[in-house]
Amino acid sequence: MDRTVVAYVIYLLVSIGLTVWVARTLSRNGKIFLADVLHGNEKLADAVNHLLVVGFYLVNLGFVALYLSGDETITDTRGVFEALSTKLGVVLLVLGVMHLANVFVLNKIRRRGVMEREQVPPVPPQGWVARRPRPERRPV
Repeated sequence: MDRTVVAYVIYLLVSIGLTVWVARTLSRNGKIFLADVLHGNEKLADAVNHLLVVGFYLVNLGFVALYLSGDETITDTRGVFEALSTKLGVVLLVLGVMHLANVFVLNKIRRRGVMEREQVPPVPPQGWVARRPRPERRPV
């Protein structure tokens, strides 16, 4: 079998495996974070979590597929390792950037929600202060 094909197969198996593992980990651990961001609305948190996972799969697997092709033919075992290290390194960087972008956006949303909750007075008003009558205006 051609070494280039072997490198492609290994690249696809490792890249898809990493993408699935990262997506499952983020989904499982992100539910709690999303529930906090969305003020305890579990159904909405589950729906948003599912949408984020689908988007994560689409972007990352699309990138893996686009990055599959190479310009050169691999002729020896060293070339297989060099090609795999470059391709898998870039895939790992893209996965990391996607993860950090998701966390950044969700943290922004969470901070906004915390600030809105802090603006609510801790106790309801207990009475009203009477308005002072306005002074009469005199014609000039």
